[in-house]
Amino acid sequence: MTEAKPSLKRTLVGKVVSDKRAKTVTVLVERRVKHELYGKIVAKSSKYHAHDESGQFHLGDVVEITESRPISKTKNWVATRLVEKAAEV
Repeated sequence: MTEAKPSLKRTLVGKVVSDKRAKTVTVLVERRVKHELYGKIVAKSSKYHAHDESGQFHLGDVVEITESRPISKTKNWVATRLVEKAAEV
């Protein structure tokens, strides 16, 4: 009997802030951490370049990205699923 192993790859959820590059989206991931000295909750953010083969994710979408092998110099994440579609303006 074979059991499915839990994935060791990290997943993050963030907002697409740029979709101008071919097959690539830039995802802004925000996290809230407690300041070491002062104890205040501070919002920290990081931008990740994620691979989007079909070009299905657009500006403002909330997406899930998963760690992968290096795809290019700056890309080692893959956009895996759409969490929330961007609101129509």
